[in-house]
Amino acid sequence: MVESGVRAESSGAASTAADDYLKTIYSHTEWQPRPITPGELAVRLGLAPSSVTEMVKKLGLAGLVDHRPYAAIRLTPEGEVRALAMVRRHRLIETWLVAVHGYGWDEVHDEAEVLEHSLSDRLLAAIDTELGHPRRDPHGDPIPSAEGVLERPSAVRLDEAASGARGRVVRISDRDPDALRELERLGLVLDAEVAVNAPLAVDAASGAPSGASTIVVRVAGVSLVLAPHLAAAVWLEASIPA
Repeated sequence: MVESGVRAESSGAASTAADDYLKTIYSHTEWQPRPITPGELAVRLGLAPSSVTEMVKKLGLAGLVDHRPYAAIRLTPEGEVRALAMVRRHRLIETWLVAVHGYGWDEVHDEAEVLEHSLSDRLLAAIDTELGHPRRDPHGDPIPSAEGVLERPSAVRLDEAASGARGRVVRISDRDPDALRELERLGLVLDAEVAVNAPLAVDAASGAPSGASTIVVRVAGVSLVLAPHLAAAVWLEASIPA
C-alpha cells in the first residue's frame, strides 16, 4: 500500500537528484528564514555551480521551485510537499538506525542518504509503526507525518541566546559528525537543561583571553566553555531569564 499525502516518487522531475535538491533547499530554511542561494546550494550538495544552475532551471520548469536570475531559491507549495516526503524518509531512517540497529547519532546521516531512495513506502510505514510514530529524529529535527505535517518547537540557537537565558536542548545540527561527538562527550544532548552565562573570549589553545568569542554554559551543574562552532550547532527551546 502506498502512503497517502507525503510520498516519494521516482520519475521525471521527482528523480533521485531532484529529491536531494528539494530536501536540501527545505532544510536550509527550516531553522532560519533566509532562503538558499544557488552558490550555497552548490556547496551543500558538493556540485559545480553550473550543474546546480541547470537543475534549478529544470525544477523551476517542473513547478517545484521559484527562482529568478541572481536571486535566492524558494520552494513552491508542490516543491515543499516533495521536500517533506524526503525529509520524512531521511529522518525516519536515521531514527530507525539509532533505535534498532545501534548506530551512533554521528553515523546515520550518510547511511540515510543512501537508504532514503531505496526503501519502499510499505517498508517506511512499517518502520514508522515499529518506532511508535516518532515526532523527532536523533538530532531533534521534527519528522513530518505521512500527510506532511510537522511540529517544530520554538527555539533559539545557543550562540544567539541572551546571557542569563535558560532552556532545554531541542535540536542539534548533524552537519558535523565531529561536533556531534564532542557535544555528546560534554553532555550537551537532546533534552539537556542549559543555563547560558556571559560570552567569554578565550584562546582555544592556551585558555588565555583572546578575540575569539566563546559561550559559557552550565549543564548538569558543570560549567562548559564552548567554541563558536559548537554553540552554533545547538538550539534551545524558547528561553527564559535565569
